[in-house]
Amino acid sequence: MKGLRPDRRRFLAGALAAGAAARPLAAAAASTGAAAGPVQANWASLVEHYRYPDWFRDAKFGIWSHWGPQAVPEQGDWYGRFLYMQGHPMYEHHLRTYGHPADTGMMEIQNRWKAESWDPEALMQRYVKAGAKYFVSLACHHDNLDCFDSAHHAWNSKRVGPGRDVVGTWEKAARAAGLKFGVSNHISHAWHWYQPAYAYDPEGPRKGERYDAYRLTKADGAGKWWDGLDPQELYTGRHMVAPDGIDSIAAMNEWHDRNDGQWLETAPPGDETFARQWLLRQMDLVAKYRPDFCYFDNYELPFGQYGLAAAADYYNRSIEWHGKIDVVLTAKQLKSYARFGLVQDVERGFTDHLWDEPWQTDTCIGDWFYNRDRFTQKSYVGAQGVLQRLADVISKNGNLLLSIPQRGDGTIDGEEEKILDDLARWMAVNGEAVFGSRPWHRYGEGPTVLSVGMQNEGGFKGFVEGDVRFTVKDGALYLFALAAPEKPLSVKALGRRAMAQAGKGQVAKITLLGGGAVPFRQGAEAMEIDLPQGLGTVPVVKIEGRGIA
Repeated sequence: MKGLRPDRRRFLAGALAAGAAARPLAAAAASTGAAAGPVQANWASLVEHYRYPDWFRDAKFGIWSHWGPQAVPEQGDWYGRFLYMQGHPMYEHHLRTYGHPADTGMMEIQNRWKAESWDPEALMQRYVKAGAKYFVSLACHHDNLDCFDSAHHAWNSKRVGPGRDVVGTWEKAARAAGLKFGVSNHISHAWHWYQPAYAYDPEGPRKGERYDAYRLTKADGAGKWWDGLDPQELYTGRHMVAPDGIDSIAAMNEWHDRNDGQWLETAPPGDETFARQWLLRQMDLVAKYRPDFCYFDNYELPFGQYGLAAAADYYNRSIEWHGKIDVVLTAKQLKSYARFGLVQDVERGFTDHLWDEPWQTDTCIGDWFYNRDRFTQKSYVGAQGVLQRLADVISKNGNLLLSIPQRGDGTIDGEEEKILDDLARWMAVNGEAVFGSRPWHRYGEGPTVLSVGMQNEGGFKGFVEGDVRFTVKDGALYLFALAAPEKPLSVKALGRRAMAQAGKGQVAKITLLGGGAVPFRQGAEAMEIDLPQGLGTVPVVKIEGRGIA
């Protein structure tokens, strides 16, 4: 531990303990051809070698193309699982639109994904104007289709659906636009997520008839579009198959919830083949596209030593590419020892404090996969909601990764275009308070109390007048008013007493970004700031003075 910073040293002991508890690297994982280098496949080595890249800390805002074949039905998230669950609205949609899942399953939907109107360069220019400094392409979701030129999985977008290397196309467009490029990997959950495809209708005229995954083999593809492909490689095999004799929808749903409905980070029982293939596909992905950022849809790392091997491979490759680890690998629900070896991602959630280390939240203006109802019902999160979240997250040392859902044809709708245009207008005025900034000694203040955790956005009621957030850059302090005030804004953190206790200097000048000087009065307990009326979306003021940042 000699030479490590104190913040890393205190966590390295936990990483060493975690490494000691793990079994030695499995022979199967060791034989996959991982990149050689100083980083070893254990937590202690990840913690010892990893450093958060400055580019990520400066970037603050990324846009995510969470796009794949599940966008085709325009029904929202997890279509590839729910189409196989009788009684679910997506099952009913599938029955009406495509036929019974015993005859037409997810593999057919994948081949309907043609991306025929996709213009990645035009979309990228929109994302750049909206403020994105990094761009992330979904590489493979739980539906197990690799959206890239995969060397280890025949079910990929070159062979099925678009007939294109989607990740590779995005990568070229992002780098040409000057953005850092990332990928997201959700493959590890496919093996349990897909098990309903092996089930059957428990009720109705086709009761007991198994769905397509259960009956199809490679031989059945002769003369068809999927000639030479094995459906069992797509659907992952019979790991948790519902038994015969379930005779009600409620009982079938209960069986799935209890068995394959769990969020599992382990390999299929008694079968490490899927885990080994996951590692091969992940290493192929990073070797081909050299991503600056990689998102794992996992709680820590999947499959034990296979996940550790993937992280070590990525970091060692970065050393080959850049001479140092200059990449970001995110995962979720990290234990304390892991938070210095990876970057923590908080999916669709909040934190109530300023973090010591950089982190990220990922969210979406709608459903992860395109849902037409969001457009027709005008239920997207608008620019104001996005910018409020951005200000809240960056004030707490985080980044915001925002998904803009695309239709199956590759386009975005008019409401999404308007949101991006609104973001672009705001960024043109206020971007100096965002990009390259750092947190102040406190993130902000206000009446809104946030519920901490993941997946809890649904219950959030919104920010209100008096909620403010801070960033600092180049000696200036920036204040974001999350809701434009209709009366003088009172900020306790800027009162003389609070500033003196924090060792801060005296405020000399306040300027509204995009406007002029703003009157203020600094009292002992609070500062009163007289912002103009009718400012609209998240106004920002620049506060200047010696030693205030």
